[in-house]
Amino acid sequence: MTVAAIFLPLLGAIVVGLFGRRLGDTLSQWLTCGAMGASALLAVPIFIDVALNGNAQTVPLLTFIDSGDLLVNWALKFDTLSAVMVLTVSCVSFLVHVYSIGYMHHDPGIPRFMAYLSLFTFFMYMLVTADNLVQLFFGWEGVGLASYLLIGFWYERPSANAAAIKAFVVNRVGDFGFALGIFGAFVLFGTISMDAMFAAAPEMAGASLTFLGAEVPALEIICVLLFLGAMGKSAQIGLHTWLPDAMEGPTPVSALIHAATMVTAGVFMVARMSPLFEYAPVAMAIVVVVGASTAFFAATIGCVQNDIKRVIAYSTCSQLGYMFFALGVGAYQAAIFHLMTHAFFKALLFLSAGSVIHAMSDEQDIRNMGGLWKHIKLTYLMMWIGSLALAGVPWFAGYYSKDMILEAAFAAGTGLGTMAFVLGIAAAFMTAFYSWRLLFLTFHGKPRANETVMAHVHESPAVMMVPLLGLAVGAVFSGMVAYTHFVGDKHPQFWGDSIAYNVQGQAQAGTMDGHAEAAPADESHAADDAHGDEAPAEEAHAAEVHAAAGHGDDAHHAGPDAGVLERAHHVPGIVKLAPLIVTAAGIFMAWVFYILTPTVPVRLARSFPGVHRFLLNKWYFDELYDWLFVRPMFALGRVLWKTGDGAIIDGLGPDGLAAVSRTVAARLRQFQTGYVYHYAFLMIIGVVVFVSWRLIGA
Repeated sequence: MTVAAIFLPLLGAIVVGLFGRRLGDTLSQWLTCGAMGASALLAVPIFIDVALNGNAQTVPLLTFIDSGDLLVNWALKFDTLSAVMVLTVSCVSFLVHVYSIGYMHHDPGIPRFMAYLSLFTFFMYMLVTADNLVQLFFGWEGVGLASYLLIGFWYERPSANAAAIKAFVVNRVGDFGFALGIFGAFVLFGTISMDAMFAAAPEMAGASLTFLGAEVPALEIICVLLFLGAMGKSAQIGLHTWLPDAMEGPTPVSALIHAATMVTAGVFMVARMSPLFEYAPVAMAIVVVVGASTAFFAATIGCVQNDIKRVIAYSTCSQLGYMFFALGVGAYQAAIFHLMTHAFFKALLFLSAGSVIHAMSDEQDIRNMGGLWKHIKLTYLMMWIGSLALAGVPWFAGYYSKDMILEAAFAAGTGLGTMAFVLGIAAAFMTAFYSWRLLFLTFHGKPRANETVMAHVHESPAVMMVPLLGLAVGAVFSGMVAYTHFVGDKHPQFWGDSIAYNVQGQAQAGTMDGHAEAAPADESHAADDAHGDEAPAEEAHAAEVHAAAGHGDDAHHAGPDAGVLERAHHVPGIVKLAPLIVTAAGIFMAWVFYILTPTVPVRLARSFPGVHRFLLNKWYFDELYDWLFVRPMFALGRVLWKTGDGAIIDGLGPDGLAAVSRTVAARLRQFQTGYVYHYAFLMIIGVVVFVSWRLIGA
């Protein structure tokens, strides 16, 4: 069952990819959707058995590499973390597959598109079920390949080709760091098996490696390099520039990339490697800074974008920032919780946007929309549900997961945690603002499209709307259903050993602020209850971790050394209310700007043109990279082309020796006359030359 669940999408991709033209569009769609649907159905009992019943297992498949000390077995690792990911990916991917039947029905490349979608899903499966870093890297690069194929699916468009190349190149930067991290892990641990590395991590906490000629803490540099890979895949600030341009692919591609596959890979990887990150406080601090900065930065850009898909794309970038700073403060469970809920409501938003684009004859600029709610009421409702979940309005999915992240950041009790909380609150305000800006400009007010477009506005077919209804159920109920198991009372039993608990408490927090050293791996971390009782020093490490994370009988007291997730449940009331207050303020501000007095945004843009251009041009990251990297590379390329290829290679080759040989051959051809005396003359000349050469040589 487990093997079938993982490999069915690959089987569908191979059959349709190789024989799609013969099978035809309809059969290709049925095969890929059927295989993906069967995989999603099989993921449900796997989740129940592994996550709810605690029957974690590793299914060995074959030996992949056996060379010297390096042994890589191909296996499928199923614990709670991978079971959650497989269930989330399979459900969202299946609904996207079905939606694509309607969205792509006029496209001539349907079999190729469906095969790419299934291949994308298979590679994500490989990534989340890997039990070693090499297998994880295989899936990691596989989703990169599939994203390149899907972003550039409409290869006749230069913009699609450019976006695909940009995604591929930017991700190579992060992947280079990720590969170095894998090399470093093998050098340090002598293995790339995750379980073996996690078991040895406490002993290696004080080890060092030589990196760029300097002795550095081994786990710190390995975790930083691994996180560099996560920054690329999950589009964190600095390596984010590919994500908005990925909108050049068909809308189902955007939904799959942004909701459940590629961009979530980095979050999953850091959570999976959390037993190493626990002993790398500097790396954890970097994760917090990058995540919080991304959450704020992307939200500012989303406030002024006009392409309906780009607004949602920058929202994804911002929400990924939330997940990363949750990881950075040690609230791994909260990060994965938000990853799961976000997959449903973000896929819902993207596919709803696709329904709007479908209704508007491929128009994507929200300035050319307006007044649509009367014509596409179901899409309007779906967009509302997705926006409510994204903004964290009670009692939608985002309310449970995003608010828990903010509370965990505050509960970290560190300067970086407080910074993440403040930037997260600011991002929450902007998230509500740009979400309702999109709703108001798209669906309300007078129609701004021409009469021809408005005359053809219609609701999408059932094959597109049914998947939206399925995602809407997840956007409404996934948070309240999963809360207890993911971050509530049952989360220790639910997660088991699949994610590390932040057991170093205030000691690690102090290191993140530069005031204290992280507690050694073998140091006892006792949890104080309200009466000052301490756990015995001789307790087993497992019990010690359980207590330190705040999971003991007196966990509700939330002592100072309790885990950050436990402390998050006991933050002051104003911290819990702050996200709701700023969300309401953001929605109200959007209503004032775009419904009550729509001239205000225009006046603001004219009053602060520099700020408006700065945000509209996405903080000029693309222009900066163009100046720093692209133009110098093009200049170097021209030098190598003109001088290296043209002057040297062509000069010595086709224009040099080859030209001389061609000229000599042309002259010699003149002697091919058919007269015997001409040939005799040439033979005599040849003899003279040969004898002369021999005499001179002697």
